[in-house]
Amino acid sequence: MKHVSTFPQSDHDHDHCVVAILAHAEDVCRRKKVRLTPQRRQVLEIVAESHAAVGAYEIMDRLTTDGKRPAPITVYRALDFLITQGLVHRLASLNAFIACPRAGSRHGAQFLICKRCGNIGELNDHSVDRAIAGAASDVGFSVSAPVVEVAGLCMNCRHDAKPDAA
Repeated sequence: MKHVSTFPQSDHDHDHCVVAILAHAEDVCRRKKVRLTPQRRQVLEIVAESHAAVGAYEIMDRLTTDGKRPAPITVYRALDFLITQGLVHRLASLNAFIACPRAGSRHGAQFLICKRCGNIGELNDHSVDRAIAGAASDVGFSVSAPVVEVAGLCMNCRHDAKPDAA
C-alpha cells in the first residue's frame, strides 16, 4: 500500500496545511499525554509554514523578539520533542526540518527534494520500506525507520524547466 503526499500546486492554499498540521499535532500530543508547549507549537508552526525544509538557525531568527534571539539549545530541544512525537522529520542532506503530513508515529519515508524550488514531497511507500528492511536483514542489520532522500525536480519545476535541466 502506498501513501503519497504530493507537491503543492501553484495555486495551493498553504494556510490550510498549517492549520491542519497544528490541529493534528495538538491531537497527537493529547493522545500521547505530552505537552505541546507554546514554544514547541511556535517551532512547529515555523517548520510547517512551507513545504520546504527550514534550518534550526532560521527557526531561531524567526523566533527572535525584541532583539533577543533564543538560545540554540531551546530550539533544538523543541525540535527533538517534535521529532520524537513524529510531528517533524529531520532531513540529513539539508540539515533541516520539515513538518510531517502523517504525524504521530515513527515511520519510514521517502523524501523527494526539489533542487529548484526547495519544496519537499513525502512518500510513504511500504514496498520501499520492506525492500530496505529485507536487504538490511540479509546482512544482519535491523532497520527501525528507513528514510530515503532523493533530489530532483518537482512536477511544477519540471513543467517550467528546459528539457536538459532535469
